[in-house]
Amino acid sequence: MQTFLHGRNLIGDLDFSKEEVETILDVAFDLKRKRALNEPHAYLRDKVLGMLFFFSSTRTRCSFEAGMAQLGGHAAFIESKTTQISHGDTEKEIGEILGRYFDGIAIRQCDWEVGNKYLNFVASASRVPVLNMQCDTYHPFQCLADLMTIIEKKGRDLRRKKMVVSWAYASSYSKPLSVPQSLILQMPRFGLDIVLAHPPEFKLMPEIMEQAQEQARKFNTGFEVVDNMEDAFKDADIVYAKSWGPLLTTSNNDECAKIIKKYDSWITDESKMALAKDDAIYMHPLPADRNVEVTDGVMDGPHSVVFDEAENRLHAQKAVMALTM
Repeated sequence: MQTFLHGRNLIGDLDFSKEEVETILDVAFDLKRKRALNEPHAYLRDKVLGMLFFFSSTRTRCSFEAGMAQLGGHAAFIESKTTQISHGDTEKEIGEILGRYFDGIAIRQCDWEVGNKYLNFVASASRVPVLNMQCDTYHPFQCLADLMTIIEKKGRDLRRKKMVVSWAYASSYSKPLSVPQSLILQMPRFGLDIVLAHPPEFKLMPEIMEQAQEQARKFNTGFEVVDNMEDAFKDADIVYAKSWGPLLTTSNNDECAKIIKKYDSWITDESKMALAKDDAIYMHPLPADRNVEVTDGVMDGPHSVVFDEAENRLHAQKAVMALTM
């Protein structure tokens, strides 16, 4: 167990080693047990987390606020539009000043080619840990909750388990690349064979792909890219299918919408899930576009673990906050 994580940032998925992620999971499972038994665990009494949101969220805001309260501290919600960020407060000011007010700074900034840089600039000026609640490149807390859920459902030994990370159609908006990118970086370290499926226009960032392939080589796991959803689903143990934008093809909203519309058949439905193993699990970070991205029959069906997955956001985030703050 790696125990000295105090003061560390969590911005990218590879910021923590595999052994450090295992420590986070051990703590998360312990905190989940304590929560179930109503055991007090106020490890962050009198600590305050500043939560700066550039993008709204349900699960992220609620789980961080609840988690800080359960750890004995407080979470201060800050909506960027209600601050002076638009009138001159730079990343340096945010890091320097909020780092003096708070014991940790959590930021959700998903603007393409902006978000990750913003977090790193704030972190360079902050004297307290900076935690990534999602940016344009990574979504580490979602990925930790996903890994926790997979271990609960499939056990600790995940070697040779096939995990499909698939694009899925959604018409709501052009979503960030961060969830699939975090998954392909983190999951090979724990033995999972990754099959990444997407139409040609929906490639992930080249540097992330290179790092993911490097992790797969290092941990001797499979990594394959296909452009057919049905082929990907065959004999899968874990199906993780969600939408993301064609942002490496175009960042123009109208062009994105036209490209996305071409692939409305990429829906996770019962026929596709039937191609996976009988005991396969279906995962999604939520919110999902029901009956567009995934059918009700899959979302509410026997393979779905989406609500356990959402709950585990709480426990994984509490573990990181307790260890770093």
